[in-house]
Amino acid sequence: MQELGPFRVNSDGKTLYRNEYAWNNGTVANVIFLESPAGVGFSYSKNSSDYTQVGDKRTAEDSYVFLLNWLERFPQYKTRDLFITGESYAGHYVPQLASYILSRNKNTNQTVINLQGIAIGNAWIDDNICTKGQFDYLWTHALNSDETNEGVNKYCDFASQDLVTNTAVAKNATDQCDQYQSRALTEMGDIDLYGIYSPLCNSSAIKPGSDGNVLNFDPCSDVHVKSYLNLAKVQAALHAKATKWSACSGVGWTDSPTSTLPEIRDLAKVIRVWIYSGDTDGRVPVTSSRYAIKTLQLPVETAWQPWYSDSEVGGYVVGYKGVVFTTVRGAGHTVPSYQPARALTMIASFLRGKLPPGPPPS
Repeated sequence: MQELGPFRVNSDGKTLYRNEYAWNNGTVANVIFLESPAGVGFSYSKNSSDYTQVGDKRTAEDSYVFLLNWLERFPQYKTRDLFITGESYAGHYVPQLASYILSRNKNTNQTVINLQGIAIGNAWIDDNICTKGQFDYLWTHALNSDETNEGVNKYCDFASQDLVTNTAVAKNATDQCDQYQSRALTEMGDIDLYGIYSPLCNSSAIKPGSDGNVLNFDPCSDVHVKSYLNLAKVQAALHAKATKWSACSGVGWTDSPTSTLPEIRDLAKVIRVWIYSGDTDGRVPVTSSRYAIKTLQLPVETAWQPWYSDSEVGGYVVGYKGVVFTTVRGAGHTVPSYQPARALTMIASFLRGKLPPGPPPS
């Protein structure tokens, strides 16, 4: 309701308006939105231990079981191409689920899921690489001092995954490293790290009578969505269990590998893999994605070039052997929130298996 879905919430927190750039628009795609892991959003389990014994492995397994059951319920979709997308920590969820599906597909006595590709946006892929990318981004975007950046790079060891042995090289975290990283976050001041050029939400200035415009980023959209999804009549209409809904739910996490680069490397050999980045995100920035892809040491097949949406540069794209990397210009962490039209152009291209469009004819 804040990104790629068919509706957004107006500032009154009670009514909706259409998102004309929803990813299920027209002939683009059918979309399943899966709340994952169990316990977040409106999802729940009858076993409370599921909230404390959850992690990456369990999440992939549960999501796979959901897909199997969903396809049994709606068998007309069994032969359709399936693509999995996600953002942020879905840099874990998506590659892990895709890898699990492919491994289970080897058992031909059950439903074979027709997985064709994955797309992950502003994705947390490797702990050390993504952390280095974040602090380099803050410095290169004039949010940190030279001295702080030098201190971070001097005292923080950003050694990363060894893709030969699939083992992680331990990061040597020192007190000086922690101090400089804290200093870097303090120096940037009171801005939204997830969209460094976007305004902060001023809840006292919300005008409940105004209708939203999907092309105008609303920093208070999370406030509107929370109000809407906590309306009793909305929960009843969604056939959801009555609950106090929140955007994030606390669950106990039992496993989280330091890197999903090994999975991404293996997936790129057999299915379509796109990694995309909104270029104004400071949380999991474009530099983190570029550093992560660089470690895969893939040859370039299509050189870096601009792509276009509505006759404007929508971002930049480079095609590697097995992986496409694209940026979305002017988008923050949640890409469709900031640039819905460009996001739709990008994802439609991904689904077609073609690079985003070049410049329009002059």
